[in-house]
Amino acid sequence: MPAIWLLVIVLVLAALGFVLGLSRALSSAGGDSRILHSLPSYYGSNVAMMTLVPALLVLAVWLIAQPFVVNMQVTAAIPAATVEEHGNISLMMSDVTRLAEGLDIAVAKGAMTASEAAHLQAGGTLRAKMAGLGVALGSQVDAPTLKAAQHYRSLTATGNMIRMVVVLGVAIGFFLLTLKATHKDLRARNIVERGIKTLLILAASIAILTTIGIVLSLIFNTVHFFRLYPATDFFFGTNWTPSFGGGSQLGILPLLWGTLYISFIALAVAVPIGLFAAIYLSEYASKPVRAIAKPLLEVLAGIPTIVYGLFALLTVGPALQTVFGRDGLDWMGAASSVMTAGLVMGIMLIPFVSSLSDDIINAVPQSLRDGSYGLGATKSETIKQVVFPAALPGIIGAILLAASRAIGETMIVVLGAGAAARLSLNPFEAMTTVTAKIVSQLTGDADFASPEALVAFSLGMTLFVMTLALNIVALYIVRKYREQYE
Repeated sequence: MPAIWLLVIVLVLAALGFVLGLSRALSSAGGDSRILHSLPSYYGSNVAMMTLVPALLVLAVWLIAQPFVVNMQVTAAIPAATVEEHGNISLMMSDVTRLAEGLDIAVAKGAMTASEAAHLQAGGTLRAKMAGLGVALGSQVDAPTLKAAQHYRSLTATGNMIRMVVVLGVAIGFFLLTLKATHKDLRARNIVERGIKTLLILAASIAILTTIGIVLSLIFNTVHFFRLYPATDFFFGTNWTPSFGGGSQLGILPLLWGTLYISFIALAVAVPIGLFAAIYLSEYASKPVRAIAKPLLEVLAGIPTIVYGLFALLTVGPALQTVFGRDGLDWMGAASSVMTAGLVMGIMLIPFVSSLSDDIINAVPQSLRDGSYGLGATKSETIKQVVFPAALPGIIGAILLAASRAIGETMIVVLGAGAAARLSLNPFEAMTTVTAKIVSQLTGDADFASPEALVAFSLGMTLFVMTLALNIVALYIVRKYREQYE
Protein backbone atom coordinates (compact mmCIF):
# COMPACT_ATOMS: atom_id res chain seq x y z
CA MET A 1 0.00 0.00 0.00
CA PRO A 2 1.42 3.45 -0.91
CA ALA A 3 2.36 5.71 2.00
CA ILE A 4 -0.19 8.35 0.96
CA TRP A 5 -3.08 5.89 1.27
CA LEU A 6 -1.74 4.72 4.59
CA LEU A 7 -1.71 8.33 5.78
CA VAL A 8 -5.30 8.83 4.61
CA ILE A 9 -6.46 5.74 6.52
CA VAL A 10 -4.76 6.93 9.71
CA LEU A 11 -6.34 10.39 9.34
CA VAL A 12 -9.80 8.85 8.86
CA LEU A 13 -9.22 6.66 11.91
CA ALA A 14 -8.19 9.73 13.94
CA ALA A 15 -11.33 11.60 12.82
CA LEU A 16 -13.44 8.59 13.83
CA GLY A 17 -11.62 8.55 17.18
CA PHE A 18 -12.53 12.19 17.78
CA VAL A 19 -16.23 11.49 17.25
CA LEU A 20 -16.29 8.28 19.30
CA GLY A 21 -14.17 9.75 22.11
CA LEU A 22 -16.46 12.74 22.46
CA SER A 23 -19.55 10.50 22.38
CA ARG A 24 -18.12 8.04 24.93
CA ALA A 25 -17.22 10.86 27.37
CA LEU A 26 -20.71 12.33 27.16
CA SER A 27 -22.37 8.95 27.58
CA SER A 28 -20.25 8.24 30.70
CA ALA A 29 -21.55 11.52 32.15
CA GLY A 30 -25.15 10.72 31.32
CA GLY A 31 -25.22 13.37 28.60
CA ASP A 32 -24.46 16.21 31.05
CA SER A 33 -21.26 17.95 29.94
CA ARG A 34 -21.05 19.81 33.27
CA ILE A 35 -20.04 16.58 35.02
CA LEU A 36 -17.04 16.12 32.72
CA HIS A 37 -13.60 17.10 33.98
CA SER A 38 -12.76 18.78 30.64
CA LEU A 39 -14.67 20.17 27.73
CA PRO A 40 -16.12 17.42 25.49
CA SER A 41 -13.84 18.36 22.59
CA TYR A 42 -10.77 17.52 24.67
CA TYR A 43 -11.88 13.90 25.01
CA GLY A 44 -12.29 13.57 21.25
CA SER A 45 -8.98 15.36 20.65
CA ASN A 46 -7.25 12.99 23.06
CA VAL A 47 -8.36 9.90 21.15
CA ALA A 48 -7.53 11.52 17.79
CA MET A 49 -4.10 12.64 18.99
CA MET A 50 -3.17 9.27 20.48
CA THR A 51 -4.30 7.54 17.29
CA LEU A 52 -2.54 9.89 14.88
CA VAL A 53 0.77 10.87 16.49
CA PRO A 54 2.31 7.41 17.25
CA ALA A 55 1.29 6.10 13.84
CA LEU A 56 2.76 9.12 12.05
CA LEU A 57 6.01 8.81 14.01
CA VAL A 58 6.33 5.14 13.06
CA LEU A 59 5.50 5.97 9.42
CA ALA A 60 8.06 8.80 9.28
CA VAL A 61 10.83 6.66 10.80
CA TRP A 62 9.97 3.79 8.47
CA LEU A 63 10.05 5.98 5.36
CA ILE A 64 13.50 7.26 6.33
CA ALA A 65 14.99 3.93 7.44
CA GLN A 66 13.62 1.53 4.81
CA PRO A 67 15.61 2.88 1.81
CA PHE A 68 18.85 2.66 3.80
CA VAL A 69 18.15 -0.90 4.91
CA VAL A 70 17.11 -2.04 1.42
CA ASN A 71 20.16 -0.41 -0.20
CA MET A 72 22.49 -2.03 2.34
CA GLN A 73 21.03 -5.50 1.74
CA VAL A 74 21.07 -5.15 -2.05
CA THR A 75 24.60 -3.75 -2.05
CA ALA A 76 25.85 -6.58 0.15
CA ALA A 77 24.36 -9.16 -2.25
CA ILE A 78 26.16 -7.75 -5.35
CA PRO A 79 29.47 -9.51 -6.13
CA ALA A 80 32.61 -7.35 -6.03
CA ALA A 81 33.53 -8.31 -9.60
CA THR A 82 30.20 -6.96 -10.86
CA VAL A 83 30.77 -3.67 -9.06
CA GLU A 84 34.21 -3.31 -10.72
CA GLU A 85 32.66 -3.87 -14.14
CA HIS A 86 30.20 -1.00 -13.58
CA GLY A 87 32.86 1.39 -12.26
CA ASN A 88 31.54 1.94 -8.73
CA ILE A 89 28.65 0.87 -6.53
CA SER A 90 26.85 4.23 -6.65
CA LEU A 91 26.52 4.14 -10.45
CA MET A 92 25.30 0.56 -10.37
CA MET A 93 22.80 1.25 -7.59
CA SER A 94 21.37 4.19 -9.53
CA ASP A 95 20.64 1.82 -12.43
CA VAL A 96 19.28 -0.79 -10.01
CA THR A 97 16.82 1.64 -8.42
CA ARG A 98 15.71 3.05 -11.78
CA LEU A 99 15.21 -0.45 -13.19
CA ALA A 100 13.25 -1.52 -10.09
CA GLU A 101 11.01 1.55 -10.44
CA GLY A 102 10.60 0.74 -14.13
CA LEU A 103 9.47 -2.79 -13.29
CA ASP A 104 6.91 -1.36 -10.87
CA ILE A 105 5.68 1.03 -13.58
CA ALA A 106 5.44 -1.85 -16.06
CA VAL A 107 3.38 -3.93 -13.64
CA ALA A 108 1.16 -0.95 -12.79
CA LYS A 109 0.51 -0.23 -16.48
CA GLY A 110 -0.14 -3.87 -17.30
CA ALA A 111 2.93 -4.19 -19.54
CA MET A 112 3.92 -7.29 -17.55
CA THR A 113 2.66 -9.28 -14.61
CA ALA A 114 4.28 -9.34 -11.17
CA SER A 115 5.41 -12.93 -11.82
CA GLU A 116 7.06 -11.92 -15.11
CA ALA A 117 8.82 -9.02 -13.41
CA ALA A 118 10.22 -11.40 -10.80
CA HIS A 119 11.53 -13.89 -13.39
CA LEU A 120 12.48 -11.53 -16.21
CA GLN A 121 15.69 -12.20 -18.15
CA ALA A 122 18.20 -9.50 -19.08
CA GLY A 123 18.52 -8.40 -22.68
CA GLY A 124 18.23 -5.58 -25.18
CA THR A 125 14.46 -5.86 -25.31
CA LEU A 126 14.27 -5.09 -21.60
CA ARG A 127 16.19 -1.84 -22.06
CA ALA A 128 13.92 -0.89 -24.97
CA LYS A 129 10.83 -1.65 -22.89
CA MET A 130 12.13 0.50 -20.03
CA ALA A 131 12.85 3.33 -22.46
CA GLY A 132 9.29 3.04 -23.75
CA LEU A 133 8.05 3.47 -20.18
CA GLY A 134 10.16 6.59 -19.70
CA VAL A 135 12.88 4.93 -17.57
CA ALA A 136 16.38 6.00 -18.69
CA LEU A 137 19.19 3.61 -17.77
CA GLY A 138 22.84 4.61 -17.71
CA SER A 139 24.22 1.30 -19.05
CA GLN A 140 23.20 -1.98 -20.64
CA VAL A 141 20.93 -4.10 -18.47
CA ASP A 142 23.03 -7.16 -17.65
CA ALA A 143 22.00 -10.16 -15.57
CA PRO A 144 23.55 -8.96 -12.25
CA THR A 145 21.86 -5.55 -12.54
CA LEU A 146 18.50 -7.15 -13.31
CA LYS A 147 18.91 -9.62 -10.44
CA ALA A 148 19.78 -6.79 -8.05
CA ALA A 149 16.77 -4.77 -9.29
CA GLN A 150 14.45 -7.73 -8.73
CA HIS A 151 15.93 -8.20 -5.25
CA TYR A 152 15.51 -4.47 -4.57
CA ARG A 153 11.90 -4.59 -5.75
CA SER A 154 11.15 -7.68 -3.64
CA LEU A 155 12.66 -6.17 -0.49
CA THR A 156 10.81 -2.89 -1.06
CA ALA A 157 7.49 -4.68 -1.53
CA THR A 158 8.08 -6.74 1.63
CA GLY A 159 9.03 -3.61 3.56
CA ASN A 160 5.92 -1.80 2.36
CA MET A 161 3.71 -4.69 3.46
CA ILE A 162 5.30 -4.83 6.91
CA ARG A 163 5.04 -1.04 7.15
CA MET A 164 1.33 -1.16 6.45
CA VAL A 165 0.77 -3.82 9.12
CA VAL A 166 2.89 -2.05 11.75
CA VAL A 167 1.49 1.46 11.17
CA LEU A 168 -2.13 0.31 11.10
CA GLY A 169 -1.50 -1.91 14.11
CA VAL A 170 -0.07 1.01 16.10
CA ALA A 171 -2.93 3.30 15.06
CA ILE A 172 -5.68 0.78 15.84
CA GLY A 173 -4.01 -0.29 19.09
CA PHE A 174 -3.72 3.24 20.47
CA PHE A 175 -7.21 4.00 19.15
CA LEU A 176 -8.77 1.14 21.14
CA LEU A 177 -6.70 1.71 24.29
CA THR A 178 -7.40 5.44 24.42
CA LEU A 179 -11.07 4.99 23.62
CA LYS A 180 -11.38 2.38 26.38
CA ALA A 181 -9.72 4.72 28.89
CA THR A 182 -12.05 7.60 28.04
CA HIS A 183 -14.53 8.44 30.83
CA LYS A 184 -15.91 11.48 32.60
CA ASP A 185 -13.11 11.70 35.20
CA LEU A 186 -10.25 11.48 32.70
CA ARG A 187 -8.11 14.64 32.73
CA ALA A 188 -8.29 14.92 28.95
CA ARG A 189 -7.44 18.62 28.83
CA ASN A 190 -4.13 18.06 30.67
CA ILE A 191 -3.18 15.21 28.34
CA VAL A 192 -4.00 17.18 25.20
CA GLU A 193 -2.19 20.30 26.39
CA ARG A 194 0.90 18.25 27.28
CA GLY A 195 0.78 16.70 23.84
CA ILE A 196 0.50 20.11 22.17
CA LYS A 197 3.39 21.41 24.30
CA THR A 198 5.52 18.44 23.24
CA LEU A 199 4.60 19.08 19.60
CA LEU A 200 5.63 22.73 19.91
CA ILE A 201 8.95 21.72 21.49
CA LEU A 202 9.60 19.28 18.65
CA ALA A 203 8.75 21.96 16.09
CA ALA A 204 11.13 24.40 17.77
CA SER A 205 13.84 21.71 17.87
CA ILE A 206 13.66 21.07 14.12
CA ALA A 207 15.54 24.28 13.32
CA ILE A 208 18.24 23.49 15.86
CA LEU A 209 18.61 19.88 14.74
CA THR A 210 18.66 20.92 11.08
CA THR A 211 21.42 23.44 11.75
CA ILE A 212 23.42 20.84 13.68
CA GLY A 213 22.97 18.33 10.85
CA ILE A 214 24.10 20.85 8.23
CA VAL A 215 27.17 21.84 10.25
CA LEU A 216 28.16 18.24 10.98
CA SER A 217 27.79 17.17 7.34
CA LEU A 218 29.93 20.11 6.24
CA ILE A 219 32.56 19.46 8.92
CA PHE A 220 32.92 15.73 8.21
CA ASN A 221 33.22 16.19 4.45
CA THR A 222 35.54 19.18 4.86
CA VAL A 223 37.87 17.15 7.08
CA HIS A 224 37.79 14.36 4.49
CA PHE A 225 38.67 16.86 1.76
CA PHE A 226 41.66 18.24 3.66
CA ARG A 227 42.98 14.71 4.07
CA LEU A 228 43.16 14.51 0.27
CA TYR A 229 44.12 18.11 -0.58
CA PRO A 230 46.47 20.49 1.30
CA ALA A 231 44.68 23.16 3.31
CA THR A 232 47.33 25.79 2.49
CA ASP A 233 46.83 25.28 -1.25
CA PHE A 234 43.08 25.60 -0.78
CA PHE A 235 43.06 28.78 1.32
CA PHE A 236 45.99 30.56 -0.33
CA GLY A 237 45.91 29.22 -3.89
CA THR A 238 45.24 31.71 -6.68
CA ASN A 239 44.23 29.20 -9.37
CA TRP A 240 40.96 27.34 -9.70
CA THR A 241 41.28 24.60 -12.32
CA PRO A 242 39.49 21.43 -11.19
CA SER A 243 40.19 18.31 -13.23
CA PHE A 244 38.59 14.98 -12.44
CA GLY A 245 41.50 13.29 -14.19
CA GLY A 246 43.99 14.53 -11.59
CA GLY A 247 46.29 17.53 -11.20
CA SER A 248 43.58 19.90 -9.94
CA GLN A 249 44.35 23.33 -8.54
CA LEU A 250 41.64 24.24 -6.05
CA GLY A 251 42.56 27.66 -4.69
CA ILE A 252 39.63 29.51 -3.15
CA LEU A 253 41.01 33.05 -3.46
CA PRO A 254 39.63 33.73 -6.98
CA LEU A 255 36.20 32.53 -5.86
CA LEU A 256 36.28 34.66 -2.69
CA TRP A 257 37.36 37.66 -4.73
CA GLY A 258 34.47 37.22 -7.18
CA THR A 259 32.01 36.73 -4.29
CA LEU A 260 33.14 39.85 -2.43
CA TYR A 261 33.45 41.95 -5.61
CA ILE A 262 29.90 41.16 -6.78
CA SER A 263 28.54 41.63 -3.25
CA PHE A 264 30.27 45.02 -2.98
CA ILE A 265 28.68 46.25 -6.20
CA ALA A 266 25.30 44.90 -5.11
CA LEU A 267 25.52 46.72 -1.78
CA ALA A 268 26.71 49.89 -3.53
CA VAL A 269 23.43 49.79 -5.46
CA ALA A 270 21.08 48.56 -2.72
CA VAL A 271 22.25 50.55 0.30
CA PRO A 272 21.82 54.14 -1.04
CA ILE A 273 18.57 53.41 -2.88
CA GLY A 274 17.11 51.34 -0.05
CA LEU A 275 18.18 53.80 2.63
CA PHE A 276 16.83 56.86 0.78
CA ALA A 277 13.59 55.00 0.10
CA ALA A 278 13.30 54.16 3.81
CA ILE A 279 13.88 57.78 4.84
CA TYR A 280 11.27 59.00 2.37
CA LEU A 281 8.68 56.43 3.41
CA SER A 282 9.16 56.98 7.14
CA GLU A 283 9.65 60.76 7.28
CA TYR A 284 8.22 62.42 4.16
CA ALA A 285 5.58 60.18 2.57
CA SER A 286 1.94 60.66 3.47
CA LYS A 287 -0.03 57.71 4.79
CA PRO A 288 -1.80 56.99 1.46
CA VAL A 289 1.50 57.10 -0.44
CA ARG A 290 3.22 54.92 2.15
CA ALA A 291 0.37 52.40 2.09
CA ILE A 292 0.88 51.95 -1.66
CA ALA A 293 4.64 52.47 -2.09
CA LYS A 294 5.94 50.18 0.64
CA PRO A 295 4.08 47.02 -0.50
CA LEU A 296 5.10 47.72 -4.10
CA LEU A 297 8.73 48.05 -3.03
CA GLU A 298 8.57 44.83 -1.04
CA VAL A 299 7.25 42.96 -4.07
CA LEU A 300 10.87 42.88 -5.26
CA ALA A 301 11.69 40.55 -2.36
CA GLY A 302 9.10 38.03 -3.55
CA ILE A 303 10.45 37.66 -7.10
CA PRO A 304 12.28 34.31 -7.54
CA THR A 305 16.03 34.68 -7.98
CA ILE A 306 15.92 32.68 -11.22
CA VAL A 307 13.79 35.50 -12.68
CA TYR A 308 16.43 38.01 -11.61
CA GLY A 309 19.04 35.79 -13.25
CA LEU A 310 17.14 35.73 -16.53
CA PHE A 311 16.72 39.51 -16.28
CA ALA A 312 20.49 39.85 -15.88
CA LEU A 313 21.22 37.48 -18.75
CA LEU A 314 18.72 38.79 -21.29
CA THR A 315 18.32 42.49 -20.44
CA VAL A 316 20.95 44.04 -18.18
CA GLY A 317 23.96 42.22 -19.65
CA PRO A 318 23.23 43.07 -23.32
CA ALA A 319 22.41 46.69 -22.32
CA LEU A 320 25.76 47.08 -20.53
CA GLN A 321 27.54 45.45 -23.45
CA THR A 322 25.91 47.92 -25.82
CA VAL A 323 27.21 50.85 -23.77
CA PHE A 324 30.63 49.61 -22.62
CA GLY A 325 31.46 47.27 -25.49
CA ARG A 326 31.19 49.81 -28.30
CA ASP A 327 34.04 50.89 -30.54
CA GLY A 328 36.39 53.12 -28.64
CA LEU A 329 35.54 51.67 -25.22
CA ASP A 330 35.68 47.91 -25.75
CA TRP A 331 35.64 47.27 -21.98
CA MET A 332 33.01 44.57 -22.01
CA GLY A 333 33.38 41.62 -24.35
CA ALA A 334 30.41 39.56 -23.17
CA ALA A 335 27.08 40.12 -21.46
CA SER A 336 28.13 38.10 -18.40
CA SER A 337 30.20 40.19 -16.00
CA VAL A 338 30.64 41.25 -12.39
CA MET A 339 28.76 44.47 -13.10
CA THR A 340 25.78 42.63 -14.60
CA ALA A 341 25.36 40.35 -11.61
CA GLY A 342 26.11 43.12 -9.12
CA LEU A 343 23.51 45.52 -10.52
CA VAL A 344 20.73 42.93 -10.62
CA MET A 345 21.62 41.58 -7.20
CA GLY A 346 21.54 45.14 -5.87
CA ILE A 347 18.00 45.55 -7.20
CA MET A 348 17.05 42.33 -5.44
CA LEU A 349 18.52 43.58 -2.13
CA ILE A 350 16.74 46.97 -2.16
CA PRO A 351 13.65 45.74 -0.24
CA PHE A 352 15.85 44.04 2.36
CA VAL A 353 17.60 47.32 3.15
CA SER A 354 14.57 49.61 2.78
CA SER A 355 12.09 47.53 4.77
CA LEU A 356 14.43 46.90 7.71
CA SER A 357 15.69 50.49 7.72
CA ASP A 358 12.13 51.82 7.55
CA ASP A 359 11.12 49.78 10.61
CA ILE A 360 14.23 50.89 12.46
CA ILE A 361 13.71 54.59 11.66
CA ASN A 362 10.08 54.37 12.76
CA ALA A 363 11.25 52.84 16.04
CA VAL A 364 13.15 56.03 16.95
CA PRO A 365 11.07 57.73 19.70
CA GLN A 366 8.98 60.67 18.57
CA SER A 367 10.23 62.60 21.61
CA LEU A 368 13.64 62.94 19.95
CA ARG A 369 12.05 64.54 16.90
CA ASP A 370 9.88 66.82 19.02
CA GLY A 371 12.89 67.96 21.03
CA SER A 372 14.78 68.78 17.85
CA TYR A 373 11.84 70.72 16.42
CA GLY A 374 11.51 72.58 19.72
CA LEU A 375 15.10 73.78 19.41
CA GLY A 376 14.32 75.24 16.00
CA ALA A 377 15.75 72.52 13.72
CA THR A 378 14.16 71.92 10.34
CA LYS A 379 12.85 68.54 9.21
CA SER A 380 15.96 67.77 7.15
CA GLU A 381 18.24 68.82 10.00
CA THR A 382 16.30 66.64 12.41
CA ILE A 383 16.67 63.64 10.09
CA LYS A 384 20.40 64.18 9.53
CA GLN A 385 21.43 65.10 13.08
CA VAL A 386 18.92 63.26 15.29
CA VAL A 387 16.94 60.48 13.60
CA PHE A 388 19.66 59.01 11.39
CA PRO A 389 22.36 58.85 14.14
CA ALA A 390 19.83 57.28 16.49
CA ALA A 391 18.87 54.66 13.91
CA LEU A 392 22.42 54.07 12.64
CA PRO A 393 23.17 50.91 14.68
CA GLY A 394 20.02 49.23 13.39
CA ILE A 395 20.68 50.39 9.83
CA ILE A 396 24.19 48.89 9.98
CA GLY A 397 22.65 45.62 11.12
CA ALA A 398 20.23 45.71 8.18
CA ILE A 399 23.13 46.31 5.78
CA LEU A 400 25.07 43.38 7.23
CA LEU A 401 22.04 41.11 6.86
CA ALA A 402 21.73 42.21 3.22
CA ALA A 403 25.46 41.51 2.76
CA SER A 404 25.07 37.95 4.02
CA ARG A 405 22.15 37.53 1.60
CA ALA A 406 24.33 38.78 -1.26
CA ILE A 407 27.21 36.46 -0.40
CA GLY A 408 24.93 33.43 -0.50
CA GLU A 409 23.18 34.24 -3.79
CA THR A 410 23.56 31.65 -6.56
CA MET A 411 21.20 31.90 -9.54
CA ILE A 412 21.91 35.54 -10.39
CA VAL A 413 25.64 34.78 -10.35
CA VAL A 414 25.31 31.62 -12.44
CA LEU A 415 23.34 33.40 -15.18
CA GLY A 416 24.76 36.92 -14.93
CA ALA A 417 28.40 36.75 -13.86
CA GLY A 418 29.81 33.89 -15.91
CA ALA A 419 31.97 30.98 -14.77
CA ALA A 420 35.53 32.30 -14.96
CA ALA A 421 37.55 32.10 -11.74
CA ARG A 422 40.00 35.00 -11.94
CA LEU A 423 41.57 37.77 -9.88
CA SER A 424 40.82 41.01 -11.71
CA LEU A 425 39.76 44.57 -10.91
CA ASN A 426 37.81 45.02 -14.14
CA PRO A 427 34.08 44.91 -13.23
CA PHE A 428 33.16 44.24 -16.87
CA GLU A 429 34.89 40.86 -16.96
CA ALA A 430 33.21 37.55 -16.24
CA MET A 431 33.94 36.08 -12.81
CA THR A 432 32.37 33.52 -10.54
CA THR A 433 31.61 33.01 -6.89
CA VAL A 434 31.80 30.33 -4.22
CA THR A 435 28.12 29.39 -4.55
CA ALA A 436 28.33 29.00 -8.33
CA LYS A 437 31.27 26.62 -8.04
CA ILE A 438 29.50 24.56 -5.39
CA VAL A 439 26.75 23.98 -7.93
CA SER A 440 29.17 23.12 -10.75
CA GLN A 441 31.25 20.71 -8.64
CA LEU A 442 28.21 18.73 -7.54
CA THR A 443 26.44 18.65 -10.91
CA GLY A 444 26.37 15.30 -12.68
CA ASP A 445 27.60 11.90 -11.49
CA ALA A 446 30.36 13.14 -9.19
CA ASP A 447 32.62 10.69 -7.36
CA PHE A 448 32.36 11.80 -3.74
CA ALA A 449 35.67 10.11 -2.95
CA SER A 450 37.57 12.63 -5.10
CA PRO A 451 38.80 16.03 -3.90
CA GLU A 452 37.15 17.67 -6.93
CA ALA A 453 33.72 16.77 -5.52
CA LEU A 454 34.56 17.10 -1.82
CA VAL A 455 35.85 20.63 -2.40
CA ALA A 456 32.21 21.74 -2.66
CA PHE A 457 31.75 20.99 1.04
CA SER A 458 34.86 22.97 1.92
CA LEU A 459 33.54 25.89 -0.12
CA GLY A 460 30.20 25.55 1.64
CA MET A 461 31.88 25.49 5.04
CA THR A 462 33.83 28.64 4.22
CA LEU A 463 30.67 30.38 3.04
CA PHE A 464 28.79 29.19 6.12
CA VAL A 465 31.41 30.67 8.45
CA MET A 466 31.39 33.98 6.56
CA THR A 467 27.61 34.40 6.58
CA LEU A 468 27.33 33.17 10.17
CA ALA A 469 29.83 35.80 11.30
CA LEU A 470 27.93 38.53 9.45
CA ASN A 471 24.60 37.41 10.90
CA ILE A 472 25.98 37.29 14.43
CA VAL A 473 27.40 40.81 14.13
CA ALA A 474 24.16 42.09 12.58
CA LEU A 475 21.93 40.50 15.22
CA TYR A 476 24.16 41.82 18.00
CA ILE A 477 23.92 45.36 16.66
CA VAL A 478 20.16 45.16 16.08
CA ARG A 479 19.48 43.78 19.55
CA LYS A 480 21.65 46.40 21.16
CA TYR A 481 19.74 49.08 19.25
CA ARG A 482 16.33 47.67 20.19
CA GLU A 483 17.22 47.55 23.85
CA GLN A 484 18.16 51.20 23.70
CA TYR A 485 14.96 52.53 22.10
CA GLU A 486 12.17 50.18 23.17
